[in-house]
Amino acid sequence: MSKKAIVVGGGIAGLASAIGLHERGWDVEVLEQAPAFEEVGAGLSLWPNALNALDELGVGAIVRERSVLDGETGIRDERGRWLSHTDVAAIRDRFGSIALVHRATLLDILRTALPPECLKAGVAVNDVTSDGVVQCGDRDLQGDLVLGADGLQSTVRKAVWPDSPSPRYAGYTAWRYVTPRPVDVGPGGESWGHGERFGYATLSDGRVYCFATANVDEGTDGGDLATFRDRFGNWHDPIPKLLKEADEADLLHHDLYDLPPLPTYVEGRVALVGDAAHAMTPNLGQGACQALEDAVILARCATDSDLAAYDAERRPRATMISKRSARIGRVAQLQSTPAVAVRNLVMKATPSSSMLRSLAPVLSWRPPNTAA
Repeated sequence: MSKKAIVVGGGIAGLASAIGLHERGWDVEVLEQAPAFEEVGAGLSLWPNALNALDELGVGAIVRERSVLDGETGIRDERGRWLSHTDVAAIRDRFGSIALVHRATLLDILRTALPPECLKAGVAVNDVTSDGVVQCGDRDLQGDLVLGADGLQSTVRKAVWPDSPSPRYAGYTAWRYVTPRPVDVGPGGESWGHGERFGYATLSDGRVYCFATANVDEGTDGGDLATFRDRFGNWHDPIPKLLKEADEADLLHHDLYDLPPLPTYVEGRVALVGDAAHAMTPNLGQGACQALEDAVILARCATDSDLAAYDAERRPRATMISKRSARIGRVAQLQSTPAVAVRNLVMKATPSSSMLRSLAPVLSWRPPNTAA
């Protein structure tokens, strides 16, 4: 008889984990609180380590087909002067390609890789116990394994780890949107100002994914399109053009948080994956990438009945990457004029080979027993 896995959360972490378990013979149910597995979100960078994980899950090829690969990128100041270029060719030659994909596209690919009967929408989880009982409304489900893949405010984490630390505000808020139609903008990248950033990249259909951040107090109003345009409207081209293309209905605005390191990702029959385990700021573009790594390692370890091995392998690495991302965010969000001036001078003087070396511990990951 196959073992039963209950996955709480139908995002990237949950779907990818379900694929890994299903491919290893598990009977999997993915419980999603929303009434449907909706295609939401904006753009997403998948670095070589994430594509290696997707290859292991059997969907890497189709993700590459529906992505933009190895686009030119770098960092500029708010006037458009280059501070650094990312040597994408060197990254590709050493570690593999970088893919830019719409989050909805990735979710669609992951859902399609699972039998439809695995996907249960409109199911709210009220409680979870470490022995694998999941309470949904007036019924209980029993799993040999329960995965908390339910994000930053994880119900599973709060139920099984009631003393776990609360998410902490990073000090800046974020906007994200995709232009409703294709826009010709040339090379993408980020622009860093004084406590503010704006980035953009072209998706496979020609539309442009845009994102921005600003230092504000937690919970500050200002997510509306008019305020957003006022904040970044005088930045360099093509940012004003991209702001004109923004649609109020598609503009996403969220304060950014990370999760302090947890003492463990496993307890009894329960394990945490993705943001439920290690929510991090987006400065390294590794949030989804780490969730995909989780999925691969979790499936292997759970099949071997060794969740402790999953925790031992994933927790130190995810903690390291989360801390790196937070450090980059502090530098990127510097606000005082003297600090920004020094930062920009250092960036201009730093060779791209140094960045490549610094990224090696992050990008070099491959599934165990995979040849380089």
